[in-house]
Amino acid sequence: MPRPAIQDGTDKYKRYRQNQKNRGMKLLRIWVPDPNAPGFAEEARRQALLLRASPDEEEVMDFIEAAAADWDDESR
Repeated sequence: MPRPAIQDGTDKYKRYRQNQKNRGMKLLRIWVPDPNAPGFAEEARRQALLLRASPDEEEVMDFIEAAAADWDDESR
């Protein structure tokens, strides 16, 4: 049986956001590149080639791999 709707003058999304805030969470909205956008693949390829020619390539790749490993560990 469904719960009765709460009639406190706020909608469920506002209540949800307030509950999250009360739990110490912060809403964060960010814009990220759209991998389906025209030109995305070409720009990614261009930047990868710049990295490949860089003397810092090994350091950057180590950083990316370490970050990805940390992220993978957290998802388990």
